Amino acid sequence: MRKPQLVLVIALAGGLAACGETSSLQVSDGTGPSPKLPEPNKTLMPTVNIAPAIGWPDGAKPVAAAGTQVSAFADGLDHPRWLYVLPNGDVLVAETNAPPKPDDGKGVRGWVMKKVMGRAGAGVPSPNRITLLRDADHDGVAETRTVFLENLNSPFGMTLVGNDLYVADTDRLLRFHYENGATSIKSQPIKVVDLPGGTLNHHWTKNVIASQDGSKLYVTVGSNSNVGENGMDQEEGRAAIWEVDRATGNHRIFASGIRNPNGLAWEPASGALWTAVNERDEIGSDLVPDYITSVKDGGFYGWPYSYYGQHVDIRVEPQNPDLVAKAIAPDYAVGPHTASLGLTFAQGNRLPPPFKEGAFIGQHGSWNRNPHSGYKVIFVPFSAGKPNGQPVDVLTGFLNDDEKAMGRPVGVVIDQQGDLLVADDVGNKVWRVSAVK
Repeated sequence: MRKPQLVLVIALAGGLAACGETSSLQVSDGTGPSPKLPEPNKTLMPTVNIAPAIGWPDGAKPVAAAGTQVSAFADGLDHPRWLYVLPNGDVLVAETNAPPKPDDGKGVRGWVMKKVMGRAGAGVPSPNRITLLRDADHDGVAETRTVFLENLNSPFGMTLVGNDLYVADTDRLLRFHYENGATSIKSQPIKVVDLPGGTLNHHWTKNVIASQDGSKLYVTVGSNSNVGENGMDQEEGRAAIWEVDRATGNHRIFASGIRNPNGLAWEPASGALWTAVNERDEIGSDLVPDYITSVKDGGFYGWPYSYYGQHVDIRVEPQNPDLVAKAIAPDYAVGPHTASLGLTFAQGNRLPPPFKEGAFIGQHGSWNRNPHSGYKVIFVPFSAGKPNGQPVDVLTGFLNDDEKAMGRPVGVVIDQQGDLLVADDVGNKVWRVSAVK
């Protein structure tokens, strides 16, 4: 065993304590349209700073921003990660986790990552279902809960076009027939298109959103590695957003070089497609900022050869200077290693100012930064279709005084009442943020 691997195994076997370097910048330095990007700091051991998942003590809840309040819309769920609101107000929640991916766990690095994810609350088997939550009396609590779809394969994204409900499993995009008001679907799905999956399936989450006219579907497909270390032949069709023709299933790469896109949303003023992206790890606590960005048709965003535009990652071999020269810098950084996943725009919400125009972002939280970053929901104000100003905290308090994770926010969505719903996959709850009356 090579010495760096042996040192890492010894350190992690001793309890997965924090190791590696420490940030020299604040999270705010890595936030905004022009984040600070220090020199890479690749150490003998990568920074491993896990917030162990413990769940919420009885009566505990996150801290809501001034003028708002938070309560549990639903609890007792099983790893809820993603949310979708149906036209009648019913809320779908994907209860899901990573599928078996044995080739992603091979070797020392794979063993380490399994330990990291398990300690962070991501080591449980996937429930593989979508649950329907109904708040018929509009009191802010879902009094009805039914199994809407089951026997799926690590489902994540959901979108409805007419009576066609699309669900993005980890390895295929499915279509189900949906009738308004239905509390479950028993019919067999129709496969629209296969998605990259398999036994090496590093970033397994797939999201889906429909175009404004419903003719196209846009699907996120994360990379199969951190920075291409498994070989670029394993990245075919990955680190990309696909455009899928809804009628035929034909698809093309809409945008590429996007390491791990998750949230997708249409910005209401410009009509542009936006995504929330997890950037790369293991070059220091201050690199690389995660980001939200508008997505250009045919655009290349750097991965794995460069980050934040044309900052070359020297770890990648062979290099590709021609692609680096085309790399587009993202619109807005949301802090290094924050694991920003959820994304929804403010349109239709009834929260007080400053939450009227902009984007809500669910930040799942870091493992590769010391001190921690993320573990909260933020709001990025917009003006005329572009970010305008510093983020505002919406929900905080997911870490306790011992830096343990009582919860980890993921998906965010505006419900039919205009409140913000937040999926918490460690706390096993869906939180509801509303205005103080």
